[in-house]
Amino acid sequence: MVGAGGIGCELLKTLALSGFQDIHIIDMDTIEVSNLNRQFLFRQSHVGQSKAKVARDVVLRFMPRICITPYHANVKDPEFNVDFFKKFNVILNGLDNLDARRHVNRLCLAAEVPLVESGTTGFLGQVTVHIKGRTECYECQPKPTPKTYPVCTITSTPSKFVHCIVWAKDLLFAKLFGDRNQENDLFVHTGDGSDSIYDHVFGYNIEVALANEETWKNRRRPRPIFLGDVLPEKLILQNGNHEKNCLTEDLSLSAMSSLGLNNPQEIWSLAENSRLFLEALRLFIERRGKDIGSLTFDKDDQLAIEFVTAIANIRASSFGIPLHSLFDAKGIAGNIVHAVATTNAIIAGLIVIEAIKVLEADFQNCRMTYCLEHPCQKMLLMPVEPFEANKSCYVCSETPLLLEVNTQTSTLRDFVDKIVKNKLGMSFPLIMQGAILIFEGGDDLEEDIAANYALNLDKVLTALPAPVTSGSMLTVEDLQQELSCHINIKHREEFDEEKEPDRMVLLGWTTPEKESQGVSNGENTAAAIPASPEAINKSEEVEVTAEISRTKRKLSEMTEVQEIFQILPDTDANNSMDPQEVEDNDYDNDLIVLDENPEASKKRRLYQLLLYKVILFLPSSINISSWMHNWNDDMIVIFGQTSYGYCYIHNERILTRRSTICHRRLLLSIILAVATQNKGISCSV
Repeated sequence: MVGAGGIGCELLKTLALSGFQDIHIIDMDTIEVSNLNRQFLFRQSHVGQSKAKVARDVVLRFMPRICITPYHANVKDPEFNVDFFKKFNVILNGLDNLDARRHVNRLCLAAEVPLVESGTTGFLGQVTVHIKGRTECYECQPKPTPKTYPVCTITSTPSKFVHCIVWAKDLLFAKLFGDRNQENDLFVHTGDGSDSIYDHVFGYNIEVALANEETWKNRRRPRPIFLGDVLPEKLILQNGNHEKNCLTEDLSLSAMSSLGLNNPQEIWSLAENSRLFLEALRLFIERRGKDIGSLTFDKDDQLAIEFVTAIANIRASSFGIPLHSLFDAKGIAGNIVHAVATTNAIIAGLIVIEAIKVLEADFQNCRMTYCLEHPCQKMLLMPVEPFEANKSCYVCSETPLLLEVNTQTSTLRDFVDKIVKNKLGMSFPLIMQGAILIFEGGDDLEEDIAANYALNLDKVLTALPAPVTSGSMLTVEDLQQELSCHINIKHREEFDEEKEPDRMVLLGWTTPEKESQGVSNGENTAAAIPASPEAINKSEEVEVTAEISRTKRKLSEMTEVQEIFQILPDTDANNSMDPQEVEDNDYDNDLIVLDENPEASKKRRLYQLLLYKVILFLPSSINISSWMHNWNDDMIVIFGQTSYGYCYIHNERILTRRSTICHRRLLLSIILAVATQNKGISCSV
């Protein structure tokens, strides 16, 4: 098992009590105080010790006869290679970051060892099973990448509080306390006046920005804030209790306690945030002056969090953005999603269930299970059959990718950092064009070879020893992960700075149709809807209601012709049905296909298939309970349920109960949008 944190503690306990005899744990982290509220194997006395080793010792106290081997190390270390992974029957993941998950997934594919993946987010969670040759791999569905923001938005025109947080921690905090060799006009020296920094940042800089009238034509103008306008001079001089923090450790220093601001969930006023700014800056200079010049933002550094919160709130006040509490600001700055111990326990139990199925080779009964926050059809756990491998996945299907990039301005370093390491998740990449080696990364390279490759990093792509131009194909490998992929290069001049800040777009890695129903955060309500007509076994037939005498139809019979058809608008304005409640039946999960005439025309069968595909593309917020097509009166009815109430679709019109006109239009737009995007189908209204 990889990870001995929130899920890992519960998982190790459950494995031990379930009869597993030989368990290996890998975790590089040490125990922190913040872990103790949910990682129940750890106590206050364990703070600072290895999670993997302490977890082993604690479990052996109540299960002394089993064998547990801990590794206090990074799973990406060279010792944990493909040969290491081949020693195990199954790998169980309890990780908390995308990079490590991708790395383990690739090693499991190379070693051909089944992987049971998991994750939780608050009340949501999921467990997925990945078996090479049988199911999709972890990376068959592209994962969301961390949100990035254009520098111009962050520095000049923030519109959200998150913009202020990013500016505070990544720009201003770094300028004040970061690299002392970096050229800037704000670097803090002992004895600097806090009020002058305040006025420069929040007053003078805003006045300079306001001088550009063009920028504010269609935007709300910010207001300059000077310290003298917010706090009286006497209060500035008397700010804070200077004795309260005199014996406090560096990382526990608190400007809040000096000022009597004891509630981190309270939203402080502009004046209180200004006082917090002054006090935090004073404490940094007086108590942590030796660290100034090498500090980086750390969400576990109390003083840094307070300082960033104060900065972000003052800037938000200047730009007319609502202020936030320190509790909220810490969550945004540290990308924190507060954990729920119960969710971890549920997910750990599901991991063990799937692990037992894998060990018994009961692959046909393996399930991806999603834990929901709110009941769906009276269930909180939604099991889904594992999907087949995505044929466009570059990891398990070796599909070539396409990179749109300006080859004349982008450097090899940009390509390595933004695409190879960030997007593709490779640790020690090797890049080739044809037979020419352009770059190789790794700690074991000889100095002269590493220096030679380093010279290439700052060259634009067209200036490399083997010039990379439009039409070139690069081969990128990671020898540790035993992964290789091909990237076709396409030159592109213009990029949208807002949507494409990297000025590089990686294409060719798409989600298959069946995955549109699955989401990684556990909100999946499509457990009973097959992935596609082709995915249904030919021996399986769709159930029909007994009291109506019509012929059962296999969905596989509906895929005979691949032509483009158009959904015509309903022209009969009087042909409508009154909204009615749909019975909430736990077992009413099947698609119901009624066909009175087995010899129906090809066009009708395709029309039926079209509606079926539309249903498959509905988002998980709409739970389809049944679908009926009656050829007698040419009526198509789709019953569904949303968070707004029941609804059904009569032909191309949507009728809802307990919902608004706006919501009906939204549902109709969703159906038309997804149907239009579906290959080979177009819609009009």
